[in-house]
Amino acid sequence: MALHRIVHQCSELTDDTYACALFGRAAEKFRMPPQGSSPREAYEMVHDELMLDGNARMNLATFCTTWEEPEVRRLMSESISKNMIDKDEYPQTAEIEMRCVHILADLWHSPESTTTMGCSTTGSSEAAMLGGLAMKQRWKQKMKKEGKSCGRPNLITGPVQICWHKFCRYWDVELREIPFAPGRYTSSAAEVIERCDENTIGVVATLGTTFTLQYEPVKQIAAALDKLEEERGLDIPLHVDGASGGFLAPFLEPDLEWDFRIPRVRSINASGHKFGLSPLGVGWVLWRSAADLPEELIFNVNYLGGDMPTFALNFSRPAGQIIAQYYNFLRYGYEGYRKIQQSCREGARFFADRVRRTGLFEIISGGGPGNVPGVCWKLLPNVKVNFDLYDLADKLRTRGWLVPAYSLPPNCEKTVIQRILVRHGVSIELLDRLARDLEDSIKFFADHPGSRVAEGEGKAFHH
Repeated sequence: MALHRIVHQCSELTDDTYACALFGRAAEKFRMPPQGSSPREAYEMVHDELMLDGNARMNLATFCTTWEEPEVRRLMSESISKNMIDKDEYPQTAEIEMRCVHILADLWHSPESTTTMGCSTTGSSEAAMLGGLAMKQRWKQKMKKEGKSCGRPNLITGPVQICWHKFCRYWDVELREIPFAPGRYTSSAAEVIERCDENTIGVVATLGTTFTLQYEPVKQIAAALDKLEEERGLDIPLHVDGASGGFLAPFLEPDLEWDFRIPRVRSINASGHKFGLSPLGVGWVLWRSAADLPEELIFNVNYLGGDMPTFALNFSRPAGQIIAQYYNFLRYGYEGYRKIQQSCREGARFFADRVRRTGLFEIISGGGPGNVPGVCWKLLPNVKVNFDLYDLADKLRTRGWLVPAYSLPPNCEKTVIQRILVRHGVSIELLDRLARDLEDSIKFFADHPGSRVAEGEGKAFHH
């Protein structure tokens, strides 16, 4: 063997990653390193830091997908360089995006599913904002036609996820958010109508609220808005925020009328990376008809190689998540999605029963009809324990579980609840382990009365 080859082999034998120069110092945090390193060394440096993150599968706070099949990972890897916005360069990817739009239009009972207007987004928050922009623009068109001022638009919602607060602040719209009331954690038709006037650009009904996982009464709200138009001539559109429920209700409660079967519903947004089962980074927004998406909001660009329309807050973005969404539609079909979502619901019921059996908690949402698969609970009013739900969340975290505790919005801010989501990949076995850890945590506090977080210490983080 050549001498230079022997020397190279010896060098390889002693070139341990953790003995290299890169690992002999802390990683650069405020400037680019003067010299580079080998791919292996850089990978291990970043990989080791990421070990400090929580285990995504044990994060039961998130609605988002944390498990996917190997084929999804392959498709994502194969699509890593594809730019979704460049439809001229990637025409088949653009075709797949529109197939997804039409499949969702059919699932949501669009009057004309093959010609429905819609698009993908980076998530349901962007999709919601696009729905809000369309409502505001239609309202402005109507007010200008009637010769009225466009200076004071408002939007009516129930207690909503932060994206609607962002929309109203960013686009100068008054948010008329219906507050919680003791025992009522969604909006109601009467509360909606009470806040409507000629400056209302639309009403948002949420199919699966972030706080308590409950569906809002879309059909009742729509009927109340129909009556309002008859009595006062106010034609106010209804947008359904189906971030989670848009991929649940069609399979778990197919007879529930919440979608385009209701004429008052003009647009719907949903999150593909939640119960749509796709990897993080895809949402969808659909409009009932072309008239519901004002043309002036659509831009045409030709500098990517062809003339193409675009309506989105983001421009360049990855195509893999959209391709994965289409894969899921082909892979599971209607029956497969139904079985998966039913399995999630059964898991939620299983865990709700275990929480209930402790005798300490009231179940607010337990995965039944009209709820996202998950469990929300609070301490019973008169129960005597030496811990609160924040303490319980901290204790569960020592076992790796992220089970958030949080206070409800104004009017019910003294009510603290805890919540888990049961997603695809959260098995009965995992839920059984969590239930046992919950029971062990309760026993730990009972056996160690002085172990809870002291009042005023550690609470600021949670609140």
